[in-house]
Amino acid sequence: MTDTLIRGARIIDGTGAPWYRGDILLSGGRIARIGRDLPVSGAHVVDAEERYAAPGFIDAHCHDDLIFLRERGRPEKAFQGVTSIVVGNCSFSLYPATPGSHEDLRRHFSGLLGGTAHDEIFADLDGYRHALCGAEGAGIALNLVSLVGHAALRLAVMGHDDRPATPEETQAMCDLLEAQLVQGAAGLSLGLVYPPSAFADEAELIALGRVVGRHGRVLAAHIRSYEAGLIDATEEFGRVLGASGAAGLLSHLQSAGRPNWGRIPDAIALLETMRRDGIDVSFDMYPYPAGSTWILQLLPAAVMEGGLAGLRRRLADPAQQALLRRWVSEGGTEFPGQSKVSLIGWENVRLSAVGVDALKHLEGLDMQAAAAKLAVDPFDLMLRFIEEDDGQTGIILFQLAEEDLHAACCNRLYMAGSDGLPRPGSKPHPRAFGTFPRIAGPLVRDQNWFSLEDAVRRMTSMAAQRFSLTDRGLLRPGMAGDVVLFEESIADRATFDDSSQLPSGVSHLFVNGGMVIEDGRETGARPGRVL
Repeated sequence: MTDTLIRGARIIDGTGAPWYRGDILLSGGRIARIGRDLPVSGAHVVDAEERYAAPGFIDAHCHDDLIFLRERGRPEKAFQGVTSIVVGNCSFSLYPATPGSHEDLRRHFSGLLGGTAHDEIFADLDGYRHALCGAEGAGIALNLVSLVGHAALRLAVMGHDDRPATPEETQAMCDLLEAQLVQGAAGLSLGLVYPPSAFADEAELIALGRVVGRHGRVLAAHIRSYEAGLIDATEEFGRVLGASGAAGLLSHLQSAGRPNWGRIPDAIALLETMRRDGIDVSFDMYPYPAGSTWILQLLPAAVMEGGLAGLRRRLADPAQQALLRRWVSEGGTEFPGQSKVSLIGWENVRLSAVGVDALKHLEGLDMQAAAAKLAVDPFDLMLRFIEEDDGQTGIILFQLAEEDLHAACCNRLYMAGSDGLPRPGSKPHPRAFGTFPRIAGPLVRDQNWFSLEDAVRRMTSMAAQRFSLTDRGLLRPGMAGDVVLFEESIADRATFDDSSQLPSGVSHLFVNGGMVIEDGRETGARPGRVL
Protein backbone atom coordinates (compact mmCIF):
# COMPACT_ATOMS: atom_id res chain seq x y z
CA MET A 1 0.00 0.00 0.00
CA THR A 2 1.49 3.36 -1.04
CA ASP A 3 2.10 5.92 1.70
CA THR A 4 -0.01 9.08 1.40
CA LEU A 5 0.77 12.54 2.69
CA ILE A 6 -2.22 14.86 3.11
CA ARG A 7 -0.65 18.31 2.90
CA GLY A 8 -1.91 21.48 4.59
CA ALA A 9 -5.32 20.36 5.82
CA ARG A 10 -7.54 22.03 8.35
CA ILE A 11 -7.41 19.15 10.82
CA ILE A 12 -10.49 18.41 12.93
CA ASP A 13 -9.27 15.69 15.27
CA GLY A 14 -12.62 14.28 16.49
CA THR A 15 -12.38 15.50 20.09
CA GLY A 16 -14.42 18.66 19.51
CA ALA A 17 -11.32 20.87 19.75
CA PRO A 18 -10.92 23.69 17.19
CA TRP A 19 -9.35 22.77 13.86
CA TYR A 20 -5.68 23.41 13.25
CA ARG A 21 -3.43 23.41 10.20
CA GLY A 22 -1.22 20.41 9.53
CA ASP A 23 -0.13 17.42 7.45
CA ILE A 24 -1.16 13.77 7.93
CA LEU A 25 1.03 10.88 6.84
CA LEU A 26 -0.71 7.55 6.23
CA SER A 27 1.56 4.52 6.17
CA GLY A 28 0.92 0.80 6.59
CA GLY A 29 -2.82 1.36 6.98
CA ARG A 30 -2.39 3.75 9.90
CA ILE A 31 -1.74 7.38 10.73
CA ALA A 32 2.05 7.49 10.99
CA ARG A 33 2.60 11.19 11.72
CA ILE A 34 0.73 14.48 12.11
CA GLY A 35 2.61 17.76 11.98
CA ARG A 36 3.63 20.78 9.94
CA ASP A 37 5.72 20.50 6.77
CA LEU A 38 6.26 16.75 7.02
CA PRO A 39 8.81 15.35 4.53
CA VAL A 40 7.36 13.61 1.47
CA SER A 41 9.79 10.63 1.58
CA GLY A 42 8.30 9.06 -1.52
CA ALA A 43 4.67 9.32 -0.38
CA HIS A 44 1.82 10.15 -2.73
CA VAL A 45 0.91 13.76 -1.91
CA VAL A 46 -2.67 15.02 -1.68
CA ASP A 47 -2.89 18.80 -1.41
CA ALA A 48 -5.77 19.62 0.94
CA GLU A 49 -6.25 23.10 -0.58
CA GLU A 50 -8.16 24.54 2.40
CA ARG A 51 -10.26 21.40 2.85
CA TYR A 52 -10.94 19.87 6.24
CA ALA A 53 -9.45 16.51 7.27
CA ALA A 54 -11.40 14.57 9.87
CA PRO A 55 -11.59 11.01 11.15
CA GLY A 56 -13.73 8.90 8.84
CA PHE A 57 -17.36 9.23 9.87
CA ILE A 58 -18.98 6.30 11.69
CA ASP A 59 -22.62 5.47 10.96
CA ALA A 60 -23.74 4.33 14.41
CA HIS A 61 -27.04 2.94 13.18
CA CYS A 62 -27.83 1.58 9.73
CA HIS A 63 -29.26 -1.45 7.94
CA ASP A 64 -26.64 -2.09 5.27
CA ASP A 65 -26.24 -5.77 6.28
CA LEU A 66 -27.72 -7.16 3.07
CA ILE A 67 -26.63 -4.60 0.50
CA PHE A 68 -23.00 -4.95 1.61
CA LEU A 69 -23.11 -8.50 0.27
CA ARG A 70 -24.30 -7.21 -3.12
CA GLU A 71 -22.66 -3.81 -3.56
CA ARG A 72 -19.22 -3.84 -1.97
CA GLY A 73 -18.33 -0.24 -2.73
CA ARG A 74 -21.26 1.44 -0.90
CA PRO A 75 -20.88 4.74 -2.81
CA GLU A 76 -23.74 6.51 -1.08
CA LYS A 77 -21.94 6.00 2.24
CA ALA A 78 -18.42 6.63 0.91
CA PHE A 79 -19.44 9.96 -0.66
CA GLN A 80 -20.85 11.00 2.72
CA GLY A 81 -17.41 10.53 4.26
CA VAL A 82 -18.39 7.35 6.11
CA THR A 83 -15.61 4.84 6.69
CA SER A 84 -17.31 2.49 9.20
CA ILE A 85 -20.91 1.39 9.59
CA VAL A 86 -22.78 -0.42 12.36
CA VAL A 87 -25.27 -3.02 11.13
CA GLY A 88 -27.55 -5.54 12.84
CA ASN A 89 -29.74 -2.84 14.36
CA CYS A 90 -33.33 -2.96 15.65
CA SER A 91 -33.12 -6.78 16.16
CA PHE A 92 -32.39 -7.42 12.45
CA SER A 93 -29.22 -9.34 11.56
CA LEU A 94 -28.48 -11.97 8.91
CA TYR A 95 -27.25 -14.38 11.57
CA PRO A 96 -27.30 -16.55 13.69
CA ALA A 97 -29.56 -19.11 12.06
CA THR A 98 -30.03 -22.77 12.90
CA PRO A 99 -31.19 -25.25 10.24
CA GLY A 100 -34.68 -24.96 11.71
CA SER A 101 -34.77 -21.15 11.81
CA HIS A 102 -32.98 -20.37 8.54
CA GLU A 103 -36.14 -19.86 6.49
CA ASP A 104 -37.89 -17.93 9.27
CA LEU A 105 -34.95 -15.54 9.53
CA ARG A 106 -34.79 -15.14 5.75
CA ARG A 107 -38.46 -14.17 5.61
CA HIS A 108 -38.15 -11.92 8.63
CA PHE A 109 -35.21 -10.00 7.20
CA SER A 110 -36.95 -9.78 3.81
CA GLY A 111 -39.75 -7.83 5.48
CA LEU A 112 -37.39 -4.98 6.27
CA LEU A 113 -35.17 -4.89 3.17
CA GLY A 114 -36.91 -6.90 0.48
CA GLY A 115 -36.17 -10.33 -0.92
CA THR A 116 -33.26 -12.00 0.87
CA ALA A 117 -31.75 -15.10 -0.72
CA HIS A 118 -31.19 -18.44 0.99
CA ASP A 119 -27.41 -18.02 0.86
CA GLU A 120 -27.60 -14.53 2.41
CA ILE A 121 -28.54 -15.96 5.81
CA PHE A 122 -25.69 -17.31 7.96
CA ALA A 123 -25.15 -19.67 10.85
CA ASP A 124 -22.96 -17.21 12.71
CA LEU A 125 -20.91 -14.03 12.46
CA ASP A 126 -17.92 -15.96 11.13
CA GLY A 127 -20.01 -17.08 8.16
CA TYR A 128 -21.17 -13.53 7.47
CA ARG A 129 -17.62 -12.21 7.80
CA HIS A 130 -16.31 -14.82 5.36
CA ALA A 131 -19.00 -13.94 2.82
CA LEU A 132 -17.95 -10.31 3.00
CA CYS A 133 -14.18 -10.59 3.11
CA GLY A 134 -13.07 -14.19 2.81
CA ALA A 135 -13.80 -15.17 -0.80
CA GLU A 136 -11.09 -14.80 -3.43
CA GLY A 137 -11.39 -11.42 -5.11
CA ALA A 138 -14.14 -10.24 -2.75
CA GLY A 139 -13.85 -7.47 -0.19
CA ILE A 140 -15.58 -4.35 1.06
CA ALA A 141 -14.73 -0.69 0.64
CA LEU A 142 -15.74 0.37 4.15
CA ASN A 143 -15.41 -1.13 7.62
CA LEU A 144 -18.35 -3.03 9.09
CA VAL A 145 -19.30 -3.46 12.75
CA SER A 146 -22.07 -5.94 13.48
CA LEU A 147 -24.58 -6.27 16.28
CA VAL A 148 -26.46 -9.53 16.87
CA GLY A 149 -30.17 -9.14 16.16
CA HIS A 150 -32.43 -10.31 18.99
CA ALA A 151 -34.98 -11.56 16.47
CA ALA A 152 -32.50 -14.12 15.13
CA LEU A 153 -32.00 -15.50 18.65
CA ARG A 154 -35.72 -15.79 19.30
CA LEU A 155 -36.45 -17.35 15.93
CA ALA A 156 -33.71 -19.93 16.51
CA VAL A 157 -35.07 -20.91 19.90
CA MET A 158 -38.80 -20.05 19.95
CA GLY A 159 -39.94 -19.25 16.43
CA HIS A 160 -42.74 -16.69 16.23
CA ASP A 161 -44.36 -17.58 19.58
CA ASP A 162 -45.89 -14.64 21.44
CA ARG A 163 -45.07 -15.67 25.01
CA PRO A 164 -42.35 -15.31 27.63
CA ALA A 165 -39.33 -17.54 27.20
CA THR A 166 -38.85 -20.40 29.63
CA PRO A 167 -35.61 -20.47 31.67
CA GLU A 168 -34.28 -23.14 29.32
CA GLU A 169 -35.15 -21.10 26.24
CA THR A 170 -33.60 -17.98 27.75
CA GLN A 171 -30.40 -19.90 28.45
CA ALA A 172 -30.35 -21.23 24.87
CA MET A 173 -30.61 -17.66 23.54
CA CYS A 174 -27.86 -16.52 25.91
CA ASP A 175 -25.58 -19.34 24.72
CA LEU A 176 -26.23 -18.47 21.08
CA LEU A 177 -25.56 -14.79 21.77
CA GLU A 178 -22.35 -15.56 23.63
CA ALA A 179 -21.01 -17.53 20.67
CA GLN A 180 -21.48 -14.50 18.41
CA LEU A 181 -19.82 -12.15 20.89
CA VAL A 182 -16.83 -14.49 21.11
CA GLN A 183 -16.60 -14.30 17.31
CA GLY A 184 -16.41 -10.50 17.54
CA ALA A 185 -19.95 -9.12 17.44
CA ALA A 186 -20.14 -5.63 18.94
CA GLY A 187 -23.21 -6.35 21.05
CA LEU A 188 -26.92 -7.10 20.87
CA SER A 189 -29.73 -5.09 19.30
CA LEU A 190 -33.36 -5.20 20.41
CA GLY A 191 -36.36 -4.28 18.27
CA LEU A 192 -39.14 -4.13 20.82
CA VAL A 193 -41.85 -3.08 18.37
CA TYR A 194 -40.87 -5.72 15.80
CA PRO A 195 -42.12 -9.28 16.36
CA PRO A 196 -40.66 -11.60 17.52
CA SER A 197 -38.33 -9.30 19.51
CA ALA A 198 -41.48 -7.50 20.66
CA PHE A 199 -42.70 -10.69 22.36
CA ALA A 200 -39.85 -10.73 24.91
CA ASP A 201 -40.44 -9.81 28.54
CA GLU A 202 -38.10 -7.82 30.74
CA ALA A 203 -36.59 -10.89 32.41
CA GLU A 204 -35.42 -12.22 29.02
CA LEU A 205 -33.92 -8.87 28.10
CA ILE A 206 -32.03 -8.62 31.39
CA ALA A 207 -30.61 -12.12 30.99
CA LEU A 208 -29.36 -11.32 27.49
CA GLY A 209 -28.08 -7.95 28.67
CA ARG A 210 -25.96 -9.67 31.33
CA VAL A 211 -24.20 -11.66 28.61
CA VAL A 212 -23.55 -8.40 26.73
CA GLY A 213 -22.29 -6.70 29.89
CA ARG A 214 -20.00 -9.58 30.79
CA HIS A 215 -18.27 -9.20 27.42
CA GLY A 216 -18.04 -5.41 27.72
CA ARG A 217 -20.18 -4.85 24.62
CA VAL A 218 -23.17 -2.59 23.92
CA LEU A 219 -26.92 -3.24 24.17
CA ALA A 220 -28.77 -1.18 21.52
CA ALA A 221 -32.54 -0.88 21.62
CA HIS A 222 -35.36 0.18 19.40
CA ILE A 223 -37.55 0.59 22.48
CA ARG A 224 -41.19 -0.49 22.82
CA SER A 225 -42.71 2.88 21.97
CA TYR A 226 -41.79 6.25 20.53
CA GLU A 227 -45.36 7.44 20.81
CA ALA A 228 -47.41 7.92 24.00
CA GLY A 229 -45.40 5.19 25.72
CA LEU A 230 -42.02 6.86 25.12
CA ILE A 231 -41.25 7.54 28.77
CA ASP A 232 -42.38 4.12 29.97
CA ALA A 233 -40.34 2.46 27.22
CA THR A 234 -37.26 4.51 28.10
CA GLU A 235 -37.68 3.57 31.75
CA GLU A 236 -37.86 -0.11 30.80
CA PHE A 237 -34.60 0.18 28.86
CA GLY A 238 -33.03 1.84 31.88
CA ARG A 239 -34.13 -1.02 34.14
CA VAL A 240 -32.66 -3.56 31.73
CA LEU A 241 -29.36 -1.69 31.58
CA GLY A 242 -29.25 -1.20 35.34
CA ALA A 243 -29.97 -4.84 36.12
CA SER A 244 -27.64 -6.23 33.46
CA GLY A 245 -24.68 -3.86 33.76
CA ALA A 246 -24.48 -3.43 29.98
CA ALA A 247 -23.68 -0.14 28.29
CA GLY A 248 -26.68 1.08 26.31
CA LEU A 249 -27.50 2.90 23.10
CA LEU A 250 -31.11 3.98 22.67
CA SER A 251 -31.81 3.82 18.95
CA HIS A 252 -33.17 6.87 17.07
CA LEU A 253 -34.65 8.80 19.99
CA GLN A 254 -37.86 10.52 18.84
CA SER A 255 -41.44 11.33 19.82
CA ALA A 256 -43.78 10.34 17.01
CA GLY A 257 -47.23 11.74 16.18
CA ARG A 258 -48.48 15.26 16.78
CA PRO A 259 -50.26 14.41 20.10
CA ASN A 260 -46.88 13.22 21.44
CA TRP A 261 -44.70 16.10 20.28
CA GLY A 262 -42.72 17.97 22.92
CA ARG A 263 -41.74 14.94 25.03
CA ILE A 264 -38.10 14.69 23.95
CA PRO A 265 -36.83 16.96 26.78
CA ASP A 266 -38.54 14.66 29.30
CA ALA A 267 -36.98 11.58 27.72
CA ILE A 268 -33.55 13.22 27.73
CA ALA A 269 -33.98 14.24 31.37
CA LEU A 270 -34.71 10.61 32.16
CA LEU A 271 -31.56 9.47 30.36
CA GLU A 272 -29.52 12.04 32.28
CA THR A 273 -30.99 10.73 35.55
CA MET A 274 -29.96 7.22 34.54
CA ARG A 275 -26.42 8.42 33.98
CA ARG A 276 -26.33 10.10 37.39
CA ASP A 277 -27.41 6.73 38.81
CA GLY A 278 -24.45 5.04 37.14
CA ILE A 279 -26.10 3.68 33.97
CA ASP A 280 -23.96 4.14 30.86
CA VAL A 281 -26.44 5.18 28.17
CA SER A 282 -26.47 7.41 25.09
CA PHE A 283 -28.58 7.63 21.92
CA ASP A 284 -28.46 8.03 18.15
CA MET A 285 -30.79 9.77 15.71
CA TYR A 286 -31.01 10.82 12.05
CA PRO A 287 -31.45 14.56 11.27
CA TYR A 288 -34.79 14.37 9.43
CA PRO A 289 -38.41 14.88 10.61
CA ALA A 290 -39.62 11.59 9.12
CA GLY A 291 -38.91 7.94 9.79
CA SER A 292 -38.96 4.86 7.62
CA THR A 293 -40.02 1.27 8.17
CA TRP A 294 -42.21 -1.28 6.40
CA ILE A 295 -45.93 -1.58 6.07
CA LEU A 296 -46.56 -4.25 8.70
CA GLN A 297 -45.61 -1.66 11.32
CA LEU A 298 -49.01 -0.05 10.76
CA LEU A 299 -50.49 -3.10 12.52
CA PRO A 300 -50.26 -4.06 16.21
CA ALA A 301 -47.45 -6.48 17.07
CA ALA A 302 -49.82 -9.07 18.52
CA VAL A 303 -51.31 -9.94 15.12
CA MET A 304 -47.89 -11.08 13.93
CA GLU A 305 -47.78 -14.15 16.18
CA GLY A 306 -47.05 -17.01 13.84
CA GLY A 307 -45.36 -14.66 11.34
CA LEU A 308 -46.87 -13.57 8.03
CA ALA A 309 -48.88 -16.79 7.77
CA GLY A 310 -50.48 -16.09 11.14
CA LEU A 311 -51.34 -12.53 10.06
CA ARG A 312 -52.95 -13.73 6.86
CA ARG A 313 -55.13 -16.19 8.78
CA ARG A 314 -56.35 -13.38 10.99
CA LEU A 315 -57.06 -11.08 8.06
CA ALA A 316 -59.10 -13.85 6.44
CA ASP A 317 -61.47 -13.73 9.42
CA PRO A 318 -64.04 -10.94 8.70
CA ALA A 319 -64.46 -10.08 12.37
CA GLN A 320 -60.72 -9.77 13.02
CA GLN A 321 -60.21 -7.80 9.82
CA ALA A 322 -62.96 -5.38 10.84
CA LEU A 323 -61.34 -4.95 14.25
CA LEU A 324 -57.99 -4.19 12.66
CA ARG A 325 -59.54 -1.80 10.15
CA ARG A 326 -61.06 0.21 12.99
CA TRP A 327 -57.91 0.11 15.16
CA VAL A 328 -55.56 1.15 12.35
CA SER A 329 -57.78 4.06 11.34
CA GLU A 330 -58.91 5.27 14.76
CA GLY A 331 -56.79 3.60 17.43
CA GLY A 332 -58.33 2.02 20.49
CA THR A 333 -57.75 -0.15 23.53
CA GLU A 334 -57.99 -3.52 21.79
CA PHE A 335 -54.20 -3.57 21.37
CA PRO A 336 -51.36 -1.96 23.32
CA GLY A 337 -49.90 1.30 22.05
CA GLN A 338 -51.15 3.78 19.50
CA SER A 339 -51.97 3.27 15.84
CA LYS A 340 -49.51 5.20 13.67
CA VAL A 341 -52.20 5.98 11.11
CA SER A 342 -54.52 7.36 13.78
CA LEU A 343 -51.71 9.69 14.87
CA ILE A 344 -50.55 11.03 11.49
CA GLY A 345 -53.14 10.06 8.86
CA TRP A 346 -52.76 8.01 5.67
CA GLU A 347 -51.61 11.15 3.84
CA ASN A 348 -48.39 11.10 5.90
CA VAL A 349 -47.55 7.49 5.03
CA ARG A 350 -45.50 7.51 1.81
CA LEU A 351 -44.72 4.39 -0.23
CA SER A 352 -40.95 4.14 -0.59
CA ALA A 353 -40.25 0.57 -1.75
CA VAL A 354 -42.69 -1.69 -3.61
CA GLY A 355 -41.47 -5.11 -4.64
CA VAL A 356 -44.37 -6.27 -6.81
CA ASP A 357 -44.56 -5.05 -10.41
CA ALA A 358 -48.33 -4.57 -10.43
CA LEU A 359 -48.10 -1.93 -7.69
CA LYS A 360 -44.65 -0.47 -8.41
CA HIS A 361 -46.16 2.61 -10.10
CA LEU A 362 -47.46 3.72 -6.69
CA GLU A 363 -43.96 4.20 -5.27
CA GLY A 364 -43.43 7.78 -4.13
CA LEU A 365 -47.13 8.44 -3.47
CA ASP A 366 -48.69 8.71 -0.04
CA MET A 367 -51.18 5.99 0.87
CA GLN A 368 -54.17 8.29 0.56
CA ALA A 369 -53.19 9.43 -2.94
CA ALA A 370 -52.25 5.90 -3.99
CA ALA A 371 -55.56 4.51 -2.79
CA ALA A 372 -57.45 7.29 -4.59
CA LYS A 373 -55.59 6.46 -7.79
CA LEU A 374 -56.90 2.89 -7.55
CA ALA A 375 -60.31 3.99 -6.25
CA VAL A 376 -59.96 1.90 -3.07
CA ASP A 377 -59.78 2.54 0.66
CA PRO A 378 -56.21 2.97 2.04
CA PHE A 379 -56.70 0.06 4.42
CA ASP A 380 -57.71 -2.18 1.53
CA LEU A 381 -54.63 -1.05 -0.39
CA MET A 382 -52.56 -2.01 2.64
CA LEU A 383 -54.14 -5.46 2.49
CA ARG A 384 -53.07 -5.74 -1.15
CA PHE A 385 -49.49 -4.94 -0.21
CA ILE A 386 -49.59 -7.56 2.52
CA GLU A 387 -50.94 -10.19 0.15
CA GLU A 388 -49.16 -9.38 -3.10
CA ASP A 389 -45.90 -7.89 -1.76
CA ASP A 390 -45.62 -10.29 1.21
CA GLY A 391 -45.83 -7.35 3.60
CA GLN A 392 -42.39 -6.16 2.44
CA THR A 393 -43.52 -2.73 1.22
CA GLY A 394 -41.32 0.09 2.52
CA ILE A 395 -42.92 3.25 3.87
CA ILE A 396 -41.85 6.70 5.07
CA LEU A 397 -43.72 8.20 8.02
CA PHE A 398 -43.88 11.99 8.36
CA GLN A 399 -44.39 12.05 12.10
CA LEU A 400 -41.79 14.17 13.93
CA ALA A 401 -41.53 17.77 15.10
CA GLU A 402 -38.49 19.87 14.14
CA GLU A 403 -38.32 21.19 17.71
CA ASP A 404 -38.01 17.66 19.10
CA LEU A 405 -35.43 16.79 16.47
CA HIS A 406 -33.37 19.83 17.44
CA ALA A 407 -33.64 19.01 21.15
CA ALA A 408 -32.42 15.45 20.55
CA CYS A 409 -29.61 16.15 18.11
CA CYS A 410 -28.16 19.03 20.11
CA ASN A 411 -28.04 17.09 23.36
CA ARG A 412 -24.64 15.94 24.66
CA LEU A 413 -25.66 12.26 24.54
CA TYR A 414 -26.44 12.32 20.80
CA MET A 415 -24.39 10.59 18.10
CA ALA A 416 -25.16 10.37 14.38
CA GLY A 417 -26.81 7.42 12.68
CA SER A 418 -28.53 7.28 9.30
CA ASP A 419 -30.97 4.41 9.92
CA GLY A 420 -31.03 4.03 6.14
CA LEU A 421 -32.96 1.14 4.57
CA PRO A 422 -31.14 0.55 1.26
CA ARG A 423 -33.30 -1.08 -1.41
CA PRO A 424 -31.93 -0.37 -4.91
CA GLY A 425 -34.54 0.64 -7.46
CA SER A 426 -36.85 2.14 -4.84
CA LYS A 427 -37.49 5.69 -3.55
CA PRO A 428 -35.92 5.50 -0.10
CA HIS A 429 -35.75 7.96 2.75
CA PRO A 430 -33.05 10.57 1.88
CA ARG A 431 -31.23 9.84 5.15
CA ALA A 432 -29.50 6.91 3.43
CA PHE A 433 -27.79 9.36 1.04
CA GLY A 434 -27.45 12.54 3.07
CA THR A 435 -27.24 12.17 6.85
CA PHE A 436 -23.57 13.00 7.40
CA PRO A 437 -23.14 15.85 4.87
CA ARG A 438 -26.38 17.29 6.25
CA ILE A 439 -24.95 17.35 9.76
CA ALA A 440 -21.54 18.71 8.70
CA GLY A 441 -23.06 21.13 6.18
CA PRO A 442 -26.49 22.79 6.47
CA LEU A 443 -27.00 22.03 10.17
CA VAL A 444 -23.65 23.72 10.91
CA ARG A 445 -23.73 26.57 8.37
CA ASP A 446 -27.39 27.43 8.06
CA GLN A 447 -29.11 26.28 11.24
CA ASN A 448 -26.31 26.64 13.79
CA TRP A 449 -27.11 23.37 15.52
CA PHE A 450 -23.43 22.65 16.11
CA SER A 451 -19.98 24.00 15.52
CA LEU A 452 -18.25 22.03 12.76
CA GLU A 453 -15.88 20.48 15.30
CA ASP A 454 -18.76 19.35 17.51
CA ALA A 455 -20.60 17.93 14.50
CA VAL A 456 -17.51 15.89 13.60
CA ARG A 457 -17.20 14.63 17.18
CA ARG A 458 -20.77 13.33 17.06
CA MET A 459 -20.00 11.50 13.79
CA THR A 460 -16.67 10.02 14.90
CA SER A 461 -15.27 9.66 18.42
CA MET A 462 -18.64 9.29 20.15
CA ALA A 463 -19.57 6.24 18.11
CA ALA A 464 -16.02 4.86 18.29
CA GLN A 465 -16.18 5.03 22.07
CA ARG A 466 -19.64 3.47 22.23
CA PHE A 467 -18.65 0.49 20.08
CA SER A 468 -15.14 0.10 21.56
CA LEU A 469 -13.41 0.98 18.30
CA THR A 470 -10.30 2.01 20.20
CA ASP A 471 -8.17 2.76 17.13
CA ARG A 472 -10.74 4.85 15.25
CA GLY A 473 -12.70 8.07 15.65
CA LEU A 474 -9.70 10.34 16.30
CA LEU A 475 -6.83 11.69 14.24
CA ARG A 476 -3.79 10.62 16.23
CA PRO A 477 -0.55 8.86 15.27
CA GLY A 478 -1.03 5.12 15.57
CA MET A 479 -4.77 5.22 14.87
CA ALA A 480 -6.26 3.45 11.86
CA GLY A 481 -5.94 5.34 8.58
CA ASP A 482 -9.64 6.23 8.28
CA VAL A 483 -9.69 9.85 7.08
CA VAL A 484 -12.14 12.01 5.15
CA LEU A 485 -11.14 15.18 3.28
CA PHE A 486 -14.06 17.51 2.61
CA GLU A 487 -14.94 21.01 1.45
CA GLU A 488 -16.41 23.68 3.68
CA SER A 489 -19.40 23.63 1.29
CA ILE A 490 -20.22 19.95 2.02
CA ALA A 491 -23.96 19.38 1.63
CA ASP A 492 -26.63 16.73 1.21
CA ARG A 493 -28.57 16.77 -2.07
CA ALA A 494 -31.08 13.98 -1.50
CA THR A 495 -34.67 15.09 -0.84
CA PHE A 496 -37.84 13.20 -0.09
CA ASP A 497 -38.90 13.63 -3.72
CA ASP A 498 -35.47 12.88 -5.21
CA SER A 499 -33.93 10.75 -2.52
CA SER A 500 -31.06 8.93 -4.26
CA GLN A 501 -28.89 11.95 -5.05
CA LEU A 502 -25.30 11.65 -3.88
CA PRO A 503 -24.03 14.48 -1.66
CA SER A 504 -21.34 16.97 -2.60
CA GLY A 505 -18.15 18.04 -0.90
CA VAL A 506 -16.15 14.88 -0.12
CA SER A 507 -13.00 14.87 -2.27
CA HIS A 508 -10.97 12.04 -0.73
CA LEU A 509 -11.74 9.09 1.55
CA PHE A 510 -9.20 6.76 3.10
CA VAL A 511 -10.15 3.46 4.77
CA ASN A 512 -7.35 1.67 6.62
CA GLY A 513 -4.99 3.86 4.60
CA GLY A 514 -6.45 2.80 1.24
CA MET A 515 -7.92 5.48 -1.00
CA VAL A 516 -11.59 4.74 -1.71
CA ILE A 517 -12.37 8.18 -3.18
CA GLU A 518 -9.77 10.27 -5.01
CA ASP A 519 -10.59 13.73 -6.36
CA GLY A 520 -14.31 13.03 -6.06
CA ARG A 521 -14.25 9.67 -7.89
CA GLU A 522 -14.42 6.08 -6.68
CA THR A 523 -11.14 4.19 -7.04
CA GLY A 524 -12.56 0.67 -6.80
CA ALA A 525 -10.34 -0.11 -3.79
CA ARG A 526 -11.71 -2.51 -1.17
CA PRO A 527 -9.62 -1.88 1.98
CA GLY A 528 -12.49 -2.30 4.47
CA ARG A 529 -12.66 -4.90 7.21
CA VAL A 530 -15.18 -6.49 9.55
CA LEU A 531 -14.10 -4.91 12.83
